[in-house]
Parts: sequence; structure tokens; C-alpha cells
Amino acid sequence: MWFKNLSVFRLTEAFTLTPAELEQKLETLAFRACGPHEEFSFGWTAPLGKAAQQLVHHTNGFMMVCVKKEERVLPSPVVNELLQEKISEKEEQQARKLSKKERTEIKDELIFDLLPRAFTFSRKVYAYIDPKGGWIIVDAASAKSAEDLLSLLRKALGSLPAVPLNTVDKPTFVMTQWLLNNQAPDDITIEDECELRAPEEAGGIIRCKRHDLALPEIKNHLDTGKVVIKLALNWGDRLSFILDENLSVKRLRFLELIQDQVADIETDSVAAQFDVDFAIMSEELANFLPRLLALFGGENQA
Repeated sequence: MWFKNLSVFRLTEAFTLTPAELEQKLETLAFRACGPHEEFSFGWTAPLGKAAQQLVHHTNGFMMVCVKKEERVLPSPVVNELLQEKISEKEEQQARKLSKKERTEIKDELIFDLLPRAFTFSRKVYAYIDPKGGWIIVDAASAKSAEDLLSLLRKALGSLPAVPLNTVDKPTFVMTQWLLNNQAPDDITIEDECELRAPEEAGGIIRCKRHDLALPEIKNHLDTGKVVIKLALNWGDRLSFILDENLSVKRLRFLELIQDQVADIETDSVAAQFDVDFAIMSEELANFLPRLLALFGGENQA
């Protein structure tokens, strides 16, 4: 289980629950399949998958959790076509135009009738808690997915004092300086992708992929006032990723140095391999996250 995106939150108070205590609290909101008239179901499931039962998978002090959302699919064109047929039929019968309220009631009844026959699809979002480092790390590409998981965790625990990362120096300013000066810290390599935004409200955006960012044309954009809002980086030949203006990490890859560690450890089951991957990944990120904050002047405690 290798995370591909990182939405990172700082715990503002010590996380003192043991894995067993956390498991007990998550059980109150365990996942269950959608009922016939439910549009979706959302709850905790075993990170190891169907073969496992534990809602908390822990190793070396890190605790992984997984939330599952199942939704019923009602294509809008299908619903709208059937709805228009029913409205037209009723208007013809009554020789009058239906009110907005009546149309809404017909739509609600139609959806109620269609839901039990609708297909379902599901998706999972993983996260882990690092009590020692004081982090919650969610493998989510969108802020909404990360917040949905945190909201469910707050509901299960009663409260969860966790906030997004906030640094002394603005990431857009620091990353812009790296490109302007064509120079980054020794352990950071600028790769071949970036996104630049003009400072005006609703300003234009320039996206560059597989492009030499040291070329003069990039500097020309920066000289006109554009700032870096996304930048492809490499940390010490260990991690490769896109960093955005909110310090969210996208398209994270664990490079050869890390994969060699995994290859050196023999395992005899899916569960054992999951343990190895999780242990190595979490230890690597425990080293990376403090460095990430340091690159931008450290945490803003205000």
C-alpha cells in the first residue's frame, strides 16, 4: 500500500488512543452496503481488504485506517428523460402546467422507484495516523476526499484537533524564487513540470510538462509577475512528486532507493507484504514531512 497523494494535517493535541481503542470507536461507523433506497453509504472498512476484519492496521506506532463509500448510479440523462415523460403525461391528464413543487415531488418519487435497480460502485480512501510525529496523512488527490475522511473520523472520535499545514513562508513565494534563481536547496531537484498563475484575480495559468524549467521563457513568465503554484520536485533521489501551493503532494513516487529496501525483505503473504510496505512508507514520510516544513521556514504557530 503505497500512497500516491498526500493531504497532510497537523495534530494540535497529542493522539493518545491505542490501536484497540481506535478500533472500538471506528466500529460504531463501520461500512455497510447501501440499502435499496439509499443513494450512498459511507463507513470504515479493513485496510487489508475483504480477507481482514480489523479496522485499524498498525505497525511501528503508525495506525492505518480506510474509509469506503458506495454510491448508487442514476445517470442524469435517464432520470431527466423519464421525468419529462411523467410530467408530460400528468399535465396532459390534468390539462394544466404542473407547479415547481409538483415537479419536484414527481422527481423524488421517480428516484425512489429507480434506486433499488441502480448499479453501485465504490471507492476507498486510506489514511494513517502518526501519533509520535503528530500527523494525519490522507492518500487523497482532492481536498474534499480528505475532509470527508477527517469528518467521519471526528464523528467516530467525538473530536479531532487537526489542521492543514501552515508554514512561515508562502509556498508560492519560495517555489517562485527557486525557479527565478534556478537554484533549490541541496536535497531538492527541480524536475520538468510546473504550473504558473498570474497575480490578478482569475489570472491566466501556464502549464508546462516535460519541459526544461531553466529555459528563459519560464523566467520571462515569472518576471511578468506570475507565481509558481505547482512544481515537480525530487527529494534526495528518494521521493518524486508534484507540490502545490497548499503543500499538498500529488503523484508521489517512491524511488529506487526505497524500492530496493522493499525488495530486500522476503514475505510469504499479502498481509506480510502490506506490513513491509506500510512500515517503510511511513518511516520515509516521517523523515520527509519535517524537511518539507523546513523548506518553507517551518510551521507557523500563530
